[in-house]
Amino acid sequence: MYAVAGRVKDEDIALVRDRTSIIDVISDTVTLRSAGGGNMKGLCPFHDEKTPSFNVSPARNVYFCHGCGQGGDAIKFLMDAEHLSFIESVERLAGKAGIQLRYDTDTGPSTPRPQIGQKQRLIAAHAAAVAFYRDQLGSPGARKAREFLAERGFGRDAAERYGCGFAPDTWDALGKHLRLKGFTAEELITAGLCKQARSGSLIDRFRRRLLWPIKDVTGDVIGFGARKLFDDDDGPKYLNTPETPIYKKSHVLYGLDHAKREIAKRGRAVIVEGYTDVMACHEAGEPTAVATCGTAFGVDHIQVLRRLLMDSDSFTGEIIYTFDGDAAGQKAALRAFEEDQRFVGRTFIAVSPDNMDPCELRLARGDLAVRDMIAGREPLVDFALRQTIARFDLDTVEGRVEAMRRAAPLVAKIKDREKRPEYARKLAGDLGMDLEPVQRAVRAAQAGNEARAERSSGSVHSTQRLAEREALKLALQCPGLAGSMFDTLAPEDFGDEILRSIRVAIAAVGGTAAAISGANWIEAVRDAAEDLGAKAMVGELSVEPLRADREADPSYVSQQVARLQLPRVMARIQDIKSKIQRMNPVKNRDEYFALAGELFPLEQHAKALRQAAFSYDSAHG
Repeated sequence: MYAVAGRVKDEDIALVRDRTSIIDVISDTVTLRSAGGGNMKGLCPFHDEKTPSFNVSPARNVYFCHGCGQGGDAIKFLMDAEHLSFIESVERLAGKAGIQLRYDTDTGPSTPRPQIGQKQRLIAAHAAAVAFYRDQLGSPGARKAREFLAERGFGRDAAERYGCGFAPDTWDALGKHLRLKGFTAEELITAGLCKQARSGSLIDRFRRRLLWPIKDVTGDVIGFGARKLFDDDDGPKYLNTPETPIYKKSHVLYGLDHAKREIAKRGRAVIVEGYTDVMACHEAGEPTAVATCGTAFGVDHIQVLRRLLMDSDSFTGEIIYTFDGDAAGQKAALRAFEEDQRFVGRTFIAVSPDNMDPCELRLARGDLAVRDMIAGREPLVDFALRQTIARFDLDTVEGRVEAMRRAAPLVAKIKDREKRPEYARKLAGDLGMDLEPVQRAVRAAQAGNEARAERSSGSVHSTQRLAEREALKLALQCPGLAGSMFDTLAPEDFGDEILRSIRVAIAAVGGTAAAISGANWIEAVRDAAEDLGAKAMVGELSVEPLRADREADPSYVSQQVARLQLPRVMARIQDIKSKIQRMNPVKNRDEYFALAGELFPLEQHAKALRQAAFSYDSAHG
């Protein structure tokens, strides 16, 4: 039982758990697929991963991530995923299940309901604002807003479907309306619905604008996007809700609440640029379209979509960007290619004819034209290469060489290594150059990418570093197998600083010999790690597959331990030999014999380590 659960009667909490399907709750955020044995799996919403390690048991109504160790029931999931308090999570699930909660403080019908948390208050304020703005859209003063929608092919039904509204030509109409409903001035300012004027009075943030409610993935309204309608409005063309406790623009995708089921079902997401483009795509029969809200498509948006697409090593979806064909659109497309590596799946671009956006295309040529534009997508790398070399005069030697220099790094960044040689050939053909210099330029760019990746990760992917990672994976995933053999490793055996700090953390929690495998062990190591990078690396190593061709056994552990210890022993041997060679055995007789006495067992130890380092490979070759 959670410590704050006393305010809701225990039997009501139990009823909420019984009547809540954890699959329904988690599916709002994560696409789940069968994992066998009646369980489901997906990409963890609490940490970034490429291989699904987030498991859900419908029979027991619980979840657990083997990658980061997060687990619990539906109440705990909402607390962590939505940043709700325990009470807020119970109340939300009770509302969906139609359960009337009773509180320990209840003494009768007149007893006030306990104060709900800030997030639920801000969401409630937005829900009331949506109703207010929607009613205003039918008022005489909103004629310009209705005309704007009609001119773009959206009638009353579409406006209602997407919750469109209008902020009236007053300074404080919404604020007064919401204050009468019991919301405080502080709550309205925190929500981003109102702001304080210079005079100190409360005024509405939006005025004389067409509004679109922006929802989170669960369907709660968390903000608004507002379009300028009048020429004498000196504000920006689009004005969005500012950052608030519930609205983070880098995490929000407009239309995701409508699109999430179809994105999961069809295995693709279409990225468009504006609210009307989302509406146009959905109305045209492409219900997977989403758009950012006043910011560029970035890393956090990618993580949201990856979880819905089940974008993993074993299942890849499609990301289709739509950009105008103008210079700004081309620049946006090239920027998207830079982020392309974050998706496992395939990325495409769909460019509409005559530089029209999806809304304009639908209006000019109908629904089919929108669907045809998306169906005619091309791989993003093809578009990026074509746009890059188009900037140079290929009729000159200088132009061809410079185009090759600019395009080769794009080929080197292609995720699928098997496709790089073919794209190198294509690039050579497009440039009218021999294949060999193009291949050389791609290899050089690839080497530069790998070197930068190694520097940024703080490790060199040598045989030694791979052995260090492997030893730590054994300690985290199979402590019972790693046992005392792993515990003989010293922190100095780890050359990588982050990996070394994980070894220190393992020692700090008692070592592997006494550990019991599972989430508690991994969490204990993570908690003991003092470096933030090490904490993150613990999660990575705990789910990364072992490199053993067969099931790991004690000889495999011995091999990894030997590979780590051997360099340190060999360094000590070389150090001793160097000192002996420089030493006069007559003048420094005692020291000479002491070093010689240390050298023999060290050489024997090194011989044993070399045998162990290759014994597993030969035994399983």
